[in-house]
Amino acid sequence: MNRLFRYPLLLICSVCLLVLPAAAAAHVAPPPAVDAVSVARSEIWKSITAGQDGSATIAITDHGRLVYAEGFGVANRLQSIPVDKDTRFNIGSISKVYVTTSIMLLVDEGKVDLDKPVTSYLPEFRMADERYRQITVRMLLNHSSGLPGGSYANSFGFQYYDGFLPETLNSLAKSHLKHDPGAMAVYCNDGFSVAEMIVEKVSGKKFAAFLQERIFTPLSLSRTGLGVGQLPPQSGVTIARYYDAAGRIDPPEVVSFLASGGLSATAEDLCRFADSFSGHGRQILSPRSLAEMQKNQPSAFWGKLPGPTISLGLGWDFTSLPNFAAAGVNVLGKSGGTGNYTSMVFTVPDKQISVAVIGAGKSGRAMEISLKVLDAYLLQKGILASSALQQPLSLPPAAEPIPESLLAYQGYYAGDGGSIFKLTLDAAGGSLMVASSEPDQPSPLMVATYSGGLFHDRDGKKYYLTSVDGNRFFVNSTKLADIVQFQKIEPLANPQSLGQNIDGSRWLRRNASPYEARMSLSGYIGNARLLPELPGYIDFGGIKWISSSTTAGLALASVRDSSELILFSENGQTWAWLSGLLYSPIEQTPLLPGGSHAVTISRSGINEWRKLDRDAILSFTTPPSGRIIVFSPAEAVLFDSAVDQGEIVAPAGSFLAFSAQAGQTLQVVAR
Repeated sequence: MNRLFRYPLLLICSVCLLVLPAAAAAHVAPPPAVDAVSVARSEIWKSITAGQDGSATIAITDHGRLVYAEGFGVANRLQSIPVDKDTRFNIGSISKVYVTTSIMLLVDEGKVDLDKPVTSYLPEFRMADERYRQITVRMLLNHSSGLPGGSYANSFGFQYYDGFLPETLNSLAKSHLKHDPGAMAVYCNDGFSVAEMIVEKVSGKKFAAFLQERIFTPLSLSRTGLGVGQLPPQSGVTIARYYDAAGRIDPPEVVSFLASGGLSATAEDLCRFADSFSGHGRQILSPRSLAEMQKNQPSAFWGKLPGPTISLGLGWDFTSLPNFAAAGVNVLGKSGGTGNYTSMVFTVPDKQISVAVIGAGKSGRAMEISLKVLDAYLLQKGILASSALQQPLSLPPAAEPIPESLLAYQGYYAGDGGSIFKLTLDAAGGSLMVASSEPDQPSPLMVATYSGGLFHDRDGKKYYLTSVDGNRFFVNSTKLADIVQFQKIEPLANPQSLGQNIDGSRWLRRNASPYEARMSLSGYIGNARLLPELPGYIDFGGIKWISSSTTAGLALASVRDSSELILFSENGQTWAWLSGLLYSPIEQTPLLPGGSHAVTISRSGINEWRKLDRDAILSFTTPPSGRIIVFSPAEAVLFDSAVDQGEIVAPAGSFLAFSAQAGQTLQVVAR
């Protein structure tokens, strides 16, 4: 049975999420005799033939000159339109560098001070946690604000959602911080949505207009702009369409949090934008702002891990990588990922060299590919010696007994989105096992061998257990940086209970728009459970600690995209609010018998649901802006009118979700 959807696990957002661990494991230097173009073509075709990308594009610039750009695969299969260097892709979280640049333009004008509170510029920004007054503009841009994570209701889809920014403010007004402002740097999309609102408030212009006037036009970025789903069909722009494994085509994707992940570009335009941070060629920022954006922006947590901590910048994922820095090469980098695209841009400011890769696919290798291409190009140029990137082979380590001091680290941990895992140690056998906490998923997710103070898995990745400021962490030790992967869930001194027992309950999403992305569908049916081993906690959209009879809050400081729970009464029923997502109890769902039925969306616009009372063949009629989705009793998607057509066979107990504009009617016939 599907768990309530963990957005960040599919937004690798995520819209978003740093992908350093996977890239680091694959960071093997190409042979010096192989040029960057050959590496690019080989790696991209490997990704396409493996089904990780449907199509892709790449570019390399050197001192303002385009030295290579190419498209791969087909942008539109039905029309046989190939991808070329001018094809547009969504770039996901690389958009964060554009809003950061926008803020720095306002800093250059003396209109914004990075170290002033956000409330100085956005007085309507409020939270249910008085510490929010300490959040500065800088903290929004280096992920250290302490905001819970991301507002994801209707943020990914097929149309722009006008209510996204106001609803983000409303959601934050009910929310708390996961840690003191500045204490840690935990990847956070909402910080950049707040930054987008600051740009609009201070400049008096819509964010898209500001970008066009102050960044795109001055830098001649004619192939950069709003997401591919917002480009008018008559614009003449070729967009790379996304096709799933079954060959179904999604409507062109729109990401409504523009500043955090909603822009599109070509690989060439990404390189030209990155080149503007070199201090040469076309520039829009002052030397002081350029220097600020190129330096590490540490939180109080930075440097407390035994190994190198990732050097987050303003908007950038990193401002330095240890292996490059050791060779005297400074690198800036930013990754991006939406439901349908992955992207990566690297730039070497001192050498004015940039590499960008974008792919259409949920599991693309944009970072890994661009890193290999950058390696090859720097080797060609003589900037790096092959020895700087050598990774000598070694035999798998022999297991050693695990020290007794590490046994206290056994227990439950949480990762991105509050997903829960159980970590166990075999001290004598020298092994570590990480398994899902789900009772129906007993197989281990990871087995690692202890040797030399580290745990080594079968793929050669390395991990360790450590404590910082009284918290226990499971850390991924990569060639690029040490990254906290999980935090231990510690017992509560005074565990509380909700006033209503919702253990084992199931819930239906009620505020999904008809154009919300398919990646969100696994969260339409939610599940809540208590964990007997962790009294005072509840798993409902991720781990939460129960704070009152109707609320459960943020459990861990280091977990990205956390959510809070509020139970409230709606028309005599108990509903649930999960940081902007609304749910009603599944047992109240009206039955759908045989025959023809009309379902009308009420004035409030909330989704309607029906439960099929018999096996049936179903057919549907929807208005242009309507949508019907059919879920099996086991919560698998059987039909989605956004991409499917015709009749289907559905078993008894299936659930039907209806969404449309307020007042519109949808038809279903069950026979």
